[in-house]
Amino acid sequence: MADDTAATRVRVRNRRGEGDRLRLEIVAAAVELLDETGDESAVTLRSVARRVGIAAPSIYRHFPDQPAIMLAVVRNAFAELDEQLRTAAHAAGDAPRERLMDLCQSYLEFAQAHPGRYRTMFGGVWIPDLNDSSVTEEDMVTLGQSSLRQLADALADCVTAGHATSTDVSSDAVALWLGLHGLAHQRVVAPSFPWPPDITERVITALAHLADD
Repeated sequence: MADDTAATRVRVRNRRGEGDRLRLEIVAAAVELLDETGDESAVTLRSVARRVGIAAPSIYRHFPDQPAIMLAVVRNAFAELDEQLRTAAHAAGDAPRERLMDLCQSYLEFAQAHPGRYRTMFGGVWIPDLNDSSVTEEDMVTLGQSSLRQLADALADCVTAGHATSTDVSSDAVALWLGLHGLAHQRVVAPSFPWPPDITERVITALAHLADD
């Protein structure tokens, strides 16, 4: 596990006009620590500063506190998830049912490929104190809305095409997301469980109210 005793990198100082590069390096270092440890608590101002190769106080020019760094990490992770979902939807073409299935499969693949980030995004391991940090309730509420919207839009397309019988797309999209999250989580905590080979399709079909083809 990486910690505050990790060797400090030797960092080349930014040229004038490259101040934003340090902010990106701070976030990248935090992502590395999270990926390596799977533990949000390993991402401290000191550990991030050592990873980047700067003094800890230099971070305050870009982030007021540790929760602000984690918020940037989580926002980046959601941006990556959104892009992965868009890629899956584009590859599926114009078939609504296949597009929804591929979106859901892509969601599960992201969770498997980035377990540390996924737990921080959805697993409740990162819950900042909104009364004692720079992170606001609005910051938290808006996280993940774009990803959920992609699921809702794909489900709505299935309804329009006659592939799904949902009468409340918004609520059913939330139910579908919860089902995917539960499946992603259980696959991690119970890898030896004899999962049915078609469990993903069963979960999606039931929660999206997909009709038989």
